[in-house]
Amino acid sequence: MFEFVSVSNLSPISILREVFGYDAFRGPQADIVGHVTAGGDALVLMPTGGGKSLCYQIPAIARQQAGHGVAIVISPLIALMHDQVGALHEAGVEAAFLNSTLSSEEASAVEKRLLRGDITLLYAAPERVTTPRFLAQLDALHARGALSLFAIDEAHCVSQWGHDFRPEYRALTVLHERYAGVPRLALTATADALTRADIVERLQLEEARQFVSSFDRPNIRYAIVEKKDATQQLLRFIMREHAGDAGIVYCQSRKKVEDIAQTLCEQGLTALPYHAGLDAKLRQTHQDRFLREEGIVMVATIAFGMGIDKPDVRFVAHLDMPKNIEGYYQETGRAGRDGLPADAWMAYGLQDVVNQRRMIDESPAGEEFKQVMRGKLDALLTLAEGSDCRRVRLLAYFGEASTPCGNCDNCLNPPAVWDGTDAARKLLSTIYRVQQASGISFGAGHIMDILRGKKTEKVAQFGHDGLSTFGIGAEFSELQLRGVLRQLIAMGALAVDAQAFNTLKLTDVSRAVLKGELPVSLRESVSTPAERKPRRDKAGARATPPAAAALDAAGQARFAALKAWRAEVAREHNLPAYVIFHDATLAAVAERCPRTLDDLGGISGMGVKKLEAYGAEVLRVCGGMA
Repeated sequence: MFEFVSVSNLSPISILREVFGYDAFRGPQADIVGHVTAGGDALVLMPTGGGKSLCYQIPAIARQQAGHGVAIVISPLIALMHDQVGALHEAGVEAAFLNSTLSSEEASAVEKRLLRGDITLLYAAPERVTTPRFLAQLDALHARGALSLFAIDEAHCVSQWGHDFRPEYRALTVLHERYAGVPRLALTATADALTRADIVERLQLEEARQFVSSFDRPNIRYAIVEKKDATQQLLRFIMREHAGDAGIVYCQSRKKVEDIAQTLCEQGLTALPYHAGLDAKLRQTHQDRFLREEGIVMVATIAFGMGIDKPDVRFVAHLDMPKNIEGYYQETGRAGRDGLPADAWMAYGLQDVVNQRRMIDESPAGEEFKQVMRGKLDALLTLAEGSDCRRVRLLAYFGEASTPCGNCDNCLNPPAVWDGTDAARKLLSTIYRVQQASGISFGAGHIMDILRGKKTEKVAQFGHDGLSTFGIGAEFSELQLRGVLRQLIAMGALAVDAQAFNTLKLTDVSRAVLKGELPVSLRESVSTPAERKPRRDKAGARATPPAAAALDAAGQARFAALKAWRAEVAREHNLPAYVIFHDATLAAVAERCPRTLDDLGGISGMGVKKLEAYGAEVLRVCGGMA
């Protein structure tokens, strides 16, 4: 049995300090931990990087030491299981996982330890938890009072309104029905009011206490730009602000992932592709490199990211617009988990809106579901097109009031706003006249050519230069009209027929816009957002990591030596470096320049077990740099 680190008493604050090495709880953590430790059910909404895992790990430790047995952590994320179990072992906590990476012999060994009561936290996927075999094991534990709690992570997966619905989560209602006396804790970083209500209903948490933290991630700077040459825009963003940094670039298609990764590599960046079409072994290799090495840019579809706890991701970029704000928030939240400055950058265009709207319209779902999804897409487009503070709009979506952040692109470089209602009416009128004259529909480019009075070969071929609307929108630029089209498609005033080469068609809502009953307000096109100074010097050397920015020269030398030592330890343990110590802990050590083990005490992230395991080596490294 793994030797559990001795805790002087069973209070949550003692566990926080002695096991995890943190002096105090953050935000609502103390209330959540106290409530669950006492046996209460809870629904916890806390942003990525807010410390959700401690909300079930500390109660699990406290309840296990009080004789309540094992905590079952339900997660769909293999990467998260591996990293959290590794981190718990480093902290001196008995933990294990059951997933598809284990052989039958290894899984059997874990099950035997589970039934012996040798495990404090066991991680398992929802599909496994609801199998007859696993339920029988839970029954045996429950019969002798050895089930301490259930933690249901990524709880938004249970909701059809969530951004990552997984039907297997619905079967988790069995936990309430079969183990009514065992506390349940459902956790998610992303859920609007509709999704929260669905989580409560589906998991039968009507009596659970709800803890809703602020969704604000003040260290993340949000910037959204219109696509012009998206690849070059991305390259400029990375090279000017994040060369040498770890980051994630999200693309919608597998081919685009491959192309962008190759382009970044050709520009001297270390970029890796990740999507479901790659061999599973290669995907795992790329994920491991991203977690264990520095300065890797992962170019991926949304198949990548959930459960990735890497704290020093300095940017998340989107080259295609996500489906909704929940997805956008979840994905951008993977940046800056360490609380240090990070960027969320997105390029979007008309085709993004067309594609997302088409996927909704062509889905086999019911009309009620489609209407909700259209509303979520509209909210994301409103965020993208808005001229006011990005953070204010983002938080308002989750029901949280805030004030302008002074840090997003709109706050730093406020765009002008123009009334696009007249342009919208002229666009719709042109589409109506074209369909009336030709009996067929046309795409956006042709409609804009007619409206702007461009006598192209196609315009002449169909005689559309003779229409009454020909040239009546000559004062509008193509960029302006594309913005108008995005709005009209998003608000349902235009439909895109994917079966007919993405041609445009009027809808019932078109009439209200034509009558002037629905205004269309738009931001002026801004070619580039306000830029910060590049993070590389003229010689191209990598900038000082944010965690060490405040250190003097000697402190930075100690920090570099500690990072090199940490990398060796991480390789020996086959773990990401941040599982050994976060950069912030190493920076605190480098600043203090400790001479004794007592000097190391009280440094955030330096728990009892880690002090015992690594204290002497940390002192050796610092001593060598003194």
